[in-house]
Amino acid sequence: MQRRHRYYDLLLAAFVVVLLCSNFIGAGKVATLDLPLFGPVVFGAGILFFPIAYFFGDIMTEVYGYAHDRRAVWAGFAALAFAALMAQVVIALPVAPGSYMAGYQDGLETVFGNSWRIALGSMIAFWCGSLSNSYVMAKMKIWTQGKHLWTRTIGSTAVGELVDSSLFYVIAFYGVWSTSQIIQVALAQYILKTLWEVLATPLTYVVVGFLKKKENEDYYDTNTNFTPFKIKV
Repeated sequence: MQRRHRYYDLLLAAFVVVLLCSNFIGAGKVATLDLPLFGPVVFGAGILFFPIAYFFGDIMTEVYGYAHDRRAVWAGFAALAFAALMAQVVIALPVAPGSYMAGYQDGLETVFGNSWRIALGSMIAFWCGSLSNSYVMAKMKIWTQGKHLWTRTIGSTAVGELVDSSLFYVIAFYGVWSTSQIIQVALAQYILKTLWEVLATPLTYVVVGFLKKKENEDYYDTNTNFTPFKIKV
């Protein structure tokens, strides 16, 4: 009989919410900050929040195992697909007469008109990157015998974000942004997202410790089927 976990569903829901918001609200905006020592740094605005999804993914893999995180990844994939479909249907519907609705329609098209590409890029990059992250983390937990959590969270994120960053901006913005801008933003995204995980390490220790104690769970993926094409835990 499969165990019931008190906090897993909350983590899964938070994971999907962060994923949707960071990809549809922040991904399309290129921002710049003038940082001391580094100068102007160009990045996608969604980078400030998207790493939280990896934060939740690391926690789910560490506490509940690869299969539980894989289910969350598929839930996020489905949510992105539905959001993209909804955006295109809403934009395609005939707009009611009036200047207000005409302006509203223009705003929708500006914000969500490219959402199918953003969603496609997000789904492919997120799916590949997140499952790579979870796989590496699960394997490293066995290799390190459950010790040195920080090596797993940072190491797995470095791999997962490399896969994610290599795919997303090319799929979502090739032909919309210049090639140099895509490379610059993707590289900045990779560095900043990995750095975000480093800074979040103390919080990861706190949350993981809390959940392991409350759930009485510390799963090791010694006999796990790592196929990505499965939803059942």
